[in-house]
Amino acid sequence: MERGDNSGGPQAAEREDPATGALGRLPSLRLLTGFEAAARLGSVSRAAEALHLSQSAVSHQIQQLEAFVGQPLFQRVGRGIELTFAGEMLQQSVRRALDTLRRGLDRIAVYTDPGLVVLVGPAFLLHGWLQGRLDRLRAAHPDIVPLLSIDEEPGQADEIDVDIVIGRQPMATAGWEDAAWLREDWRFVAAPALAEQLAALPAERHPQLARLICLEKTRMPEEAEAAVRALSPRFGVAAVYDAPQLALDAALRGHGIACLPSPALEEALAEGRLRELAGYPRRPGAQWWLSRPRDALRSEAMANLFDWLRAEGGGESAPL
Repeated sequence: MERGDNSGGPQAAEREDPATGALGRLPSLRLLTGFEAAARLGSVSRAAEALHLSQSAVSHQIQQLEAFVGQPLFQRVGRGIELTFAGEMLQQSVRRALDTLRRGLDRIAVYTDPGLVVLVGPAFLLHGWLQGRLDRLRAAHPDIVPLLSIDEEPGQADEIDVDIVIGRQPMATAGWEDAAWLREDWRFVAAPALAEQLAALPAERHPQLARLICLEKTRMPEEAEAAVRALSPRFGVAAVYDAPQLALDAALRGHGIACLPSPALEEALAEGRLRELAGYPRRPGAQWWLSRPRDALRSEAMANLFDWLRAEGGGESAPL
């Protein structure tokens, strides 16, 4: 598409910053939203309609952004436009950034609640261990509003607005404190009907009735993975999953025998929706940790939830 002179004028001035250099500044949000709409819709005119602007205004925004980055972002194809390679790269970054900004704006109303506590942890633990305890949390601390976020490896929690992290290792980060919390073990389980059938047979005949529901090797501790590997030649494998909650769902549906971490199983075992299989080994798993920043905007609610989690999980040792 046509572009103005990139060698000078306000566009060049916008790119360059004598204090920080040419790449030290970012283009305005106005330019990025015009570009994103045109890239997503494949048309300047449709982007203008979506943004309630004139077509010339969106074209000018794109020209300014192209001047800023120093290369074309679109090329004409028939009556439409398509992204150049540089445009495709920029679109990916802009889309992620705008999505993050929109989510942040959507959360503003929630974040004004003084009882809000952002808790990050693995899906299987939040679902299998915490969900069944939320009634107890509300009874003990009715003012706490937990915002639960799923992250298997929350390594960048110190860079975002997080109050408490559940992880397999301490954060060991300046400004954070860590406490040893919950120690899991891994158990072989099956749906009640299948468990009853297996209990009526000697162990050597179990492979006639069931196959194994497996997790990917990297998702299991070494001893649990070895126990499953020892059984698999005789039982065979029904399916392999990359997340404990998916394997849990398969076990609940009676698809076979699963070896899963105790926090994922707790509620299903307590309610009788799964049964631990007698004669099958338990294997040790991860030591889970609770971590929190020492300074936080919602410190009272965060401290209360942190202490409540430690008491529920049996983690009574002092923070490191």
